[in-house]
Amino acid sequence: MKTVVRTDERILTSDIFDRDSRVKRPDHGSWAEPGKSIPVYHRCGVLVVGGGPSGTAAAAAAARAGADVALLERYNHLGGLSTGGLVIWIDRMTDWEGKLVIRGFAEELFDRLPAEAIAGPAREDWGSQDTAKAAHWSQRTAAYHGVVTWSPTIDPERLKLLSQEIVLERKVKLIYHSWAAIPIVQDGAVKGVVFESKEGRMAIMADVVVDATGDGDLFARAGAEYVNDIEEADVHHCMNTSWLFGGVDMNRWIEFKAGQPEAFTAFMAGGREQCGLFERPFVSWRNDVALFMGPRQSGYSALDVDDLTAVEVRSHRAMAAHLDYFRAHAPGFENAYLMLSAPQIGVRHARRLVGVGSVLRSQWPDGVPLADEIGVSPAVSPKFPNISIPYGALVPKRLDGLLACGRHISCDRNSHGFMREIPQCWITGQAAGVAAALASRGGIAPRFVDVGALQSALLAQGVYLRTGAGDGQGAAASPATAEAGA
Repeated sequence: MKTVVRTDERILTSDIFDRDSRVKRPDHGSWAEPGKSIPVYHRCGVLVVGGGPSGTAAAAAAARAGADVALLERYNHLGGLSTGGLVIWIDRMTDWEGKLVIRGFAEELFDRLPAEAIAGPAREDWGSQDTAKAAHWSQRTAAYHGVVTWSPTIDPERLKLLSQEIVLERKVKLIYHSWAAIPIVQDGAVKGVVFESKEGRMAIMADVVVDATGDGDLFARAGAEYVNDIEEADVHHCMNTSWLFGGVDMNRWIEFKAGQPEAFTAFMAGGREQCGLFERPFVSWRNDVALFMGPRQSGYSALDVDDLTAVEVRSHRAMAAHLDYFRAHAPGFENAYLMLSAPQIGVRHARRLVGVGSVLRSQWPDGVPLADEIGVSPAVSPKFPNISIPYGALVPKRLDGLLACGRHISCDRNSHGFMREIPQCWITGQAAGVAAALASRGGIAPRFVDVGALQSALLAQGVYLRTGAGDGQGAAASPATAEAGA
């Protein structure tokens, strides 16, 4: 186990637990799949593969921009890690001055969620440096570096329902229980996907495909370049399955954690000794529900089925061990019960696209808006200004017919630590959806979408941008081109 401490480049302190030993998989030979004709299930202008935060935003934005859209999702719900993954603490959407910079689709979601489905500071407190307010919200995932932020917790079931209803309102063809398996590539461009369902294997053809799988499954299988290096001293490469305990009193827990620091330290030490894998709880949208987003496990690959299975096994065992320990020793947890383990595993990193542009650590200090800016991310600490997200980070360096959004966009390993977060996924998803709609309408490759037209369309959908109408050229003209893939 190693402990990551809070710094100017990391928000959280967290323990990271190394993997168990692994038995090498034996070689059982191979089987040659016979060729067959695949029926075409659907044809559309824009196909979004993956209904997580970025994919939901992409489908909704593309449909709002006038495209004929299909959304393919392997689970029975939308929202991905923000719902099925129980990552119900939505990271910071305000900058360090309290300005809301994650807007557009994200803002629509929070405007439409019921008030009882959201817990977080009042708008007038965003950016506050009042000592008492910051101390209160620091225990509730909404104050860092002494600044109150808009980083609320939400009811995952309400977000599932709202996400679904938004895409259906916009006439998106929603396809659940279907897993995209193979991209259809012709002459260096993606033309659709082959997917698997209970009906067997079928195809969807599209003018533009948006890869919102989170792991870059489509662009990797289509031959696009990608990288997968990690920042060893951060949690962003770890995996875990989150869970909820019900029947708790989080106010009592916070009183203990904040008011008895020595007892809390002893409690954590005892938990590590008794449970091995151990994590502290976070608040949720209700005082009687506790969120556990860990323990974070290192050394496993999100692209290896044996590793994915091992993380699930360890996480579920840890959940039961935590319940026994917390019931016995944690104030507010005497009557806790197992409420829910996440249906989706918590994957933070697998692949990152090598794009025309990129979000880079070297760009953090200057905060200059890039000419092809399609969104703005709050910086990781008050030490840095807001960070510009370029359109080129969504566009593969060579592959056509496809855009990427979500945690696998083009960025370096440091920037990935925040670009993988749910609000940033909403931003890049919305941009990918609008760009895909413009490319489909114009009959052009996504890399040739007019940046000014894209920015104007995003502004019309409520996205916060700092650049004007661009230079009228596509992503190939991005000033970040020379640094792509760094």
